Amino acid sequence: MPTKDKIKIKKDAHVWRVGYFLAYRQIKRASLWTTFLIIAVMTLTFLNLVVVNGVLVGLIESSVQAQRERGTGDVVITKLLQKTQIENSQDILNVLRGLPEVKALSYKYIGSGNLNADYRRKLRQDETPNKVGASIVGIDPLQENTITRISDYVIEGGYLLPSDTDGVLIGANLLYKYTPIETSGFQTLKNVEIGQKLELTVGDRSKEVIVRGFIKSKVDENDFRVFMIESEARKLIGRTNMNVDEISIKLAEGSTEEDAIRLKQILLNNGFDIGARIQTYVEAQPKFLQDISNTFALLGNLIGSIGIAVASITIFIVIFVNAITRKKFIGILKGIGISPKAIEISYIIQSIFYAVSGSVIGLAILYGFLVPYIDANPINFPFSDGILYAPLTGTMIRVTVLLITTVIAGYIPARMIVKKNTLDAILGR
Repeated sequence: MPTKDKIKIKKDAHVWRVGYFLAYRQIKRASLWTTFLIIAVMTLTFLNLVVVNGVLVGLIESSVQAQRERGTGDVVITKLLQKTQIENSQDILNVLRGLPEVKALSYKYIGSGNLNADYRRKLRQDETPNKVGASIVGIDPLQENTITRISDYVIEGGYLLPSDTDGVLIGANLLYKYTPIETSGFQTLKNVEIGQKLELTVGDRSKEVIVRGFIKSKVDENDFRVFMIESEARKLIGRTNMNVDEISIKLAEGSTEEDAIRLKQILLNNGFDIGARIQTYVEAQPKFLQDISNTFALLGNLIGSIGIAVASITIFIVIFVNAITRKKFIGILKGIGISPKAIEISYIIQSIFYAVSGSVIGLAILYGFLVPYIDANPINFPFSDGILYAPLTGTMIRVTVLLITTVIAGYIPARMIVKKNTLDAILGR
């Protein structure tokens, strides 16, 4: 290495050492309360930047997770739009049962029908019947529970038993007591209680059923459905073969989207896509969830940006006031030969100290308390159990943005003061 380059490196290293020394002395001699308040501002700025965005995105992310855990499973197979059922359903089920990566699966028979609470009495001509249209879903109660844990979301009454030929579970969105909305295009059942008898009709077939329970899973697909055991659903729908309408597949715990894609490819390789639609849980997500997630992420970033602006202004004012009050001292430092660059570096290091300290405390609060607490106690929104979505990669990007912004906010006022004439600074002019 040329001698000039070595000298330059040594000179730069000396400037940084001096800058560090000046920053250390300044922070050490600063008021404890002032230091505490600045770090508190940085901590709150960090939390505002991460938590607001995390709650907004987590609101939708929890819906996505719920859709996977309580609805589709990791891979879902449904009938094609032009078909009335999944063709070769039993062949698909046999292949799935032989795959080691498949932890559990369930299948459903689905039809459209009506649930009538007024079928036993004669209605007046001007009276609206207490009746609602719904998807009628036949399940194996034990198998379905391994996939969706649907029994955990029975909010009143009890879960179906495999032998319960007359029982039904009704989704909360079909009941006025849980969804008090009534318009010309959307009706709900009123005054329906556990143990009450209703008439369930699909086409020209009817059956008297008994309400066993109400479910509220915060997955619309489930909460607009009426569940009954599969054998009775097949009779009501008029299904004469064993082809089903929906298959949900659960992979091993901790499986990723890539694992779901691999299973989908196995099914495609077997040619099952000819008679069925095969999707991963990501592909099966309603598009509106993805759109809302992107919108909320944008809103969170905008709100976080305001927080960064506030923190930057705070650091700017603190450094500027500090430099103004120490203008004479800065002039003396320049007069005795301290490099202006070293003085600027000292203020940059102070800014880094405040930003890093605030971020470290913020990270400890975030991952040590907020995330585990909200995971254990989700925020109860009407349509989802809100979580705090804060992946480490995204959080560290926000820490970096906060650090860079703070450094710039600390450098500008320091540069403004250091550029002043040395004699003017010493004389206070």
